[in-house]
Amino acid sequence: MLSKYEKELISEIWEKLIPVASDIGADALFRMFTTFPGSKTYFAHLNINHRSPHLLSHGKKIVLAIAEGARDISSLTVTLAPLQSLHAYQLRIDPINFKLLSHCILVTLACHLRGNFTPVAHAAMDKYLSAFAAVLSEKYR
Repeated sequence: MLSKYEKELISEIWEKLIPVASDIGADALFRMFTTFPGSKTYFAHLNINHRSPHLLSHGKKIVLAIAEGARDISSLTVTLAPLQSLHAYQLRIDPINFKLLSHCILVTLACHLRGNFTPVAHAAMDKYLSAFAAVLSEKYR
């Protein structure tokens, strides 16, 4: 459960990251593909080299979806409903990849935000990204 302060902190962080959404997203995706090579199977038809146009584009979509969800965390299920169906029924992404990407996003945020990514911010973001991944995985049940 996120406190009011944590929700505000998360929303504030993601609002600041919107201008660099493609960079954050591409770096997190590249980190995931490098660290967990099995996650590349869903992207075999795309150029997933570091900073490729495909990674920048998809990374931006991911970060913008996370930022949108952070605006009103209490309605995350409603906000993510279209993405739940897309990933479960059309793309058939293994839900473990949501957890792997969440971890890689945390590491990317730590690298990007440096001293501003305090232990409190880290803990709050970890809770939020875990909730985000869980909501995306709900259609698989």
